[in-house]
Amino acid sequence: MASKDNRGKADLQEFLGNSQMFFGLPTDEVDALLSIAQQQTYQKGETIFWEGDPGTGFFLVISGKVKVFKISPEGKEQILQVFGAHEHFAEVPAFDGQPFPASAAALEKTELLFFPRTAFLELMKSHPSLAVNLLKVFARHLRRFAKVIEDLSLREVPGRLAAYLLYLSDRTSNQDEVELDLTKGQLAALLGTIPETLSRVFAKLSQEEIINLNGSTVKLLDFQRLKLLGGARE
Repeated sequence: MASKDNRGKADLQEFLGNSQMFFGLPTDEVDALLSIAQQQTYQKGETIFWEGDPGTGFFLVISGKVKVFKISPEGKEQILQVFGAHEHFAEVPAFDGQPFPASAAALEKTELLFFPRTAFLELMKSHPSLAVNLLKVFARHLRRFAKVIEDLSLREVPGRLAAYLLYLSDRTSNQDEVELDLTKGQLAALLGTIPETLSRVFAKLSQEEIINLNGSTVKLLDFQRLKLLGGARE
């Protein structure tokens, strides 16, 4: 079960103000959000919620990493998304009142802020700017999941891996080198493949001198070929 954490109010005010979901909100609205937020801590591997559980609220990651995933009838795990600090998840079921459509678990020790559905909906009635921010959030999520569907359905594994490396590069603004933020098993599940296939793809890209893999560090030796393989648009 989740345990409670106790960060200072000033720290949380700054954190919320810099998060994707609540960036730019005035201080009084940030304080209102803090008044309903619940701090929670999950240990590595601990489940946050299961698919089908009631959508009682949504979460914002303070620190750590969370995977959102589905399990097939055969028991195969497909990671849909990994969320890190300042990112949020499970907003849609929290607002439409439906159960969670996937499961979530901590990939490492993770601190979260949980926003209960009923209290947040009441807050939105008195602070309309929150609703505007949420429209932007949902638009970003639609784009993100459209990209996931495209990568899984239209690309082979080398293209999926290239697209993920480009994503890491874009996130860190570094075209020379990136750090893998997932284990190979987790990355394979995210890319819709198995670890053995992923290892072969890493080896193939290394042999073709597109990348060089050293532990969790990936040097991007030929950025243009990586973009071509990953289907990046100019």
